[in-house]
Amino acid sequence: MASTTSLKLPDELKDKIADLAKGVAQTPHAYMVEAIEARIARDEKRRDFLESAAKSEEHLKRTGIAYSHKDVARFLRERVSGRNPKIPKPIKVPRSER
Repeated sequence: MASTTSLKLPDELKDKIADLAKGVAQTPHAYMVEAIEARIARDEKRRDFLESAAKSEEHLKRTGIAYSHKDVARFLRERVSGRNPKIPKPIKVPRSER
């Protein structure tokens, strides 16, 4: 269910939205909703990325298990080129480097 929200926009921004929306055959309303949805999707991906990075860092600190950049880069290059490479082997990071 949709609800109404009011936005106070500077006249210059409102004019830009109207002009750009017309150029892509949208109403200004649809243009703004799409722009807000795109921003939300981007910010959710960033939040998820940061949460994943924090979990990975915590796992490294707890276990000392990591993968070498060289091995991961090789794996990804081969995977992207359509090959079926061996998964990189984990390495143990000394406690002093965690």
